[in-house]
Amino acid sequence: MKASLQLKMGQNLAMTPQLQQAIRLLQLSNLELQQELTQAAEENPLLDIEENTVETTPWDMSSQAGWQVKYKTNNLDDEDYDLQTRLTPSISLQAHLTQQMQLKHLNQLEQYIAMVLIDALDDDGYLRTSLDEVKTTLAPTAYAETDEIEVVLHLLQHCEPAGIGARDLTECLLLQLRHFPHTPDIILAKEWVTNNLDWLAKKQYSALMRHYHLDEERCQGVMQLILSLNPKPGFNASPGDISSQQETQYIVPDVLVRKIQGVWHAELNPYTMPKVGINEHYAQLVRHQQTSQDNQYLRQHLQEARWLIKSLESRNDTLMKVTRAIIAEQADFLEQGEEAMKPMVLYDIAQAIDMHESTISRVTTQKFMATPRGVYELKYFFSSHVATQAGGECSSTAIRALIKKLILTESPNKPLSDQQVANFLQEQGIQVARRTVAKYRETLQILPSSERRQRR
Repeated sequence: MKASLQLKMGQNLAMTPQLQQAIRLLQLSNLELQQELTQAAEENPLLDIEENTVETTPWDMSSQAGWQVKYKTNNLDDEDYDLQTRLTPSISLQAHLTQQMQLKHLNQLEQYIAMVLIDALDDDGYLRTSLDEVKTTLAPTAYAETDEIEVVLHLLQHCEPAGIGARDLTECLLLQLRHFPHTPDIILAKEWVTNNLDWLAKKQYSALMRHYHLDEERCQGVMQLILSLNPKPGFNASPGDISSQQETQYIVPDVLVRKIQGVWHAELNPYTMPKVGINEHYAQLVRHQQTSQDNQYLRQHLQEARWLIKSLESRNDTLMKVTRAIIAEQADFLEQGEEAMKPMVLYDIAQAIDMHESTISRVTTQKFMATPRGVYELKYFFSSHVATQAGGECSSTAIRALIKKLILTESPNKPLSDQQVANFLQEQGIQVARRTVAKYRETLQILPSSERRQRR
């Protein structure tokens, strides 16, 4: 075979250290960012961190300990939400998974795939997005085959918490069962989860006993094993939950929102972040010494300090853009409360400020907004929608607020059934089924009508 030279053109993903740093800072919470800056200042003599000694904001935040805190949750009453449980984790689930994936020695393309997969996980820890859709998300920056994405997904599914990254309930339970020893009961549990999930959901134990020729004791043992698994591994999952830390932490909002002359304004909370700058003494030494080895050391750290400051400014700019877009969309909520919440998804904000959905997801995680109505996590403002008879849409948050209001004002002797609540909502033009009302009622931790009557 004759040797020859060929010229080929192609595209490769190149994530510079600056880009990696900017992405990391963007997803950090307020507390995590302060820790990151403190560590950077200890390692870089060119970086000056001026600690803020002021204990209150212009709104006297120290006196707002009783502020109501809202979260986007799927199965807890917003007002009765356990603040300590929510805030105990020191980092988010996304950050926890990112740290684990960084230990797997991935190449640049695999790192980018992992980042997209982690961002695509829903609140329960499931990957509801198909691999083809993940491939499309990657396409503007990098190209990956479906089997390459599958390999990274399998690595993600080996991370903690067990069951993370599953594409359906069966896969989620199987991912957890693989951590158990290979016993006859585990084999049977895997069989049931794979082939008899409908029977399990309907609690058809007699059918399982007959089909597998089991006695009641063996059947109950396998059932208890399956019931011990977590069908929502992403919910409230984080290192703080895993290690059962119990240290109380408090919310300090990242953004302050208030109404000035009839217009809603947002600003960064100036008292939550140390002031970051360049040490002028060392910077002068860099300018006057050109060839020494010490000068090269200082010059390198000066460049790193400038990168960090630029990344921090970019993070704050992005946070402000997202916050302003949210309050522009949810101005009715700020004026009237939950019943006026509009349906909104990450895509809406991404389109409004011309950014990618993954960026919006990062910047809204563990970031908090203080408003006259209370303190809210930015993700709280994103909710699904239900169609109305007029052809419009109604936010699921608004529907939950309406359901709660109806039940609070019901007759103690004759509480409203789920069907009656659904009928009332339909009279208001909101098309919602009885089972949907039941689901929302359960997320509000409100008992069924029969049990509410017994309690009164």
